Parts: sequence; C-alpha cells; structure tokens
Amino acid sequence: QVALVESGGGLVQAGGSLRLSCAASGRTFGSHMGWFRQAPGKEREFVAAITYTGGSTYYADSVKGRFTASRDNAKNTVYLQMNSLKPEDTAVYYCAARIGGIRTTPSEYDYWGRGTQVTVSS
Repeated sequence: QVALVESGGGLVQAGGSLRLSCAASGRTFGSHMGWFRQAPGKEREFVAAITYTGGSTYYADSVKGRFTASRDNAKNTVYLQMNSLKPEDTAVYYCAARIGGIRTTPSEYDYWGRGTQVTVSS
C-alpha cells in the first residue's frame, strides 16, 4: 500500500508560481509518480510524470516549459513546480503512484492522494 498526501495549493495571480508537494508513505520503492488535475465539469487529465529514479520526466503539452516535476526519494516526496500560471491551470491537482512503467492515463495508476486546490486568478 502507498499513501499520498498533496500540499502547496492555493490562490495565485496569473503569471505567478506555486510548488506542490506530494508526501508518500508505505511501499514507495520503485513507484513512478504522476501528477493529474481535474477542473470542474472536466475529466481528470495528465499533467506530468516522473520515473522512480527521477531520471525521466514527461509533461502534457499544455504545461511543457512551465511546470517541472522532481522528487527526493530520501524524503519520499515528489514536487511539481508550476511557473507562469494561467487561469486555465485552475483545478484540483492530484498525485498518483504506480509500479511497472510510466503511464499518462489516470486509470493505470494504483494509488491516489486526495488532491490540493490550485486557483489562478486573471
């Protein structure tokens, strides 16, 4: 089992930055991590993913160049640095974990946090 807790969300003006954290506990060894978001009335969508070693990262086109995923395995924590935020980035952000290869589809992740709200005002 893996437990995930997100933090770092909040209200920010367009153009601003936030850093989300995802603290993991349990059987985290070997887990690849993903970040997803869900806006009201929309489906949950892929944002970013990072392999267990942190050696590879993947991003949705909509956030590429603005968001950066990283992790500190010594602290069992994954981060999502979000810069140049736009109103369309407003959503609940979730981290998720899976073992067995990096994926970008929500249904292929085994463990989920409860999410943290990010609101970007124009």
